[in-house]
Amino acid sequence: MNLTVIPREKFGKATNGLRKTGLIPAELYGHGIKNEHIAVNAKEFAKVFKAAGESSIVHLVIGSEKKPTLVHDVSRDYFSGEVSHVDFYQVRMDEKIKAHVHIEFLGDAPAVKEQGGFLNKTISEIEVEALPGDLPHVLTLNLETLTELNQSLHVKDIPVPKGVRIMIEPEAVVVTVTPPLKEEEKVEAPVDVSAIKVEGEEKKAERDAEKAEKTKETA
Repeated sequence: MNLTVIPREKFGKATNGLRKTGLIPAELYGHGIKNEHIAVNAKEFAKVFKAAGESSIVHLVIGSEKKPTLVHDVSRDYFSGEVSHVDFYQVRMDEKIKAHVHIEFLGDAPAVKEQGGFLNKTISEIEVEALPGDLPHVLTLNLETLTELNQSLHVKDIPVPKGVRIMIEPEAVVVTVTPPLKEEEKVEAPVDVSAIKVEGEEKKAERDAEKAEKTKETA
């Protein structure tokens, strides 16, 4: 997918003016290339980022040039949540790279629906290595094989496209169905506030008595 960007000449606090015009300040860099200061339309970036994420190739169009990149980092405003800055990393299509790919869970686990288990997801994304053109947007894992409580699915259970190598231990647990809580685990013993209140009143009475005694002694 293509994304048109323009060269940027404003830096630091001056970039606030860019944002007010609907542009996001950004940087383009990569191995062996000179950094470029650029700006991108906020609405267009939102559309492309939603489709590409950080693991699909985005071709930046700069004038007559088209450069293959990955969205490397997205900064957001702390209060508004809006994108405030973007880093693009230019890649070589003939050179393998590493990227983190999101896991998409498909279907429903019978052990959850029929036996009341809880789905405990321990991994939500995985680092992979591949040529830029082979990087998957997402990896999928089918939950319908989880038919028993305490059953797990591992990294090795994730279907991997050709040309993609997963950079994590195959036996690492991705998701587990844990048993439902027992009734005694759900209900905690209520706190006896009356005892606390009585104790507090007794302490107060003791302090008042001590103060009265000291007043007599100094009188």
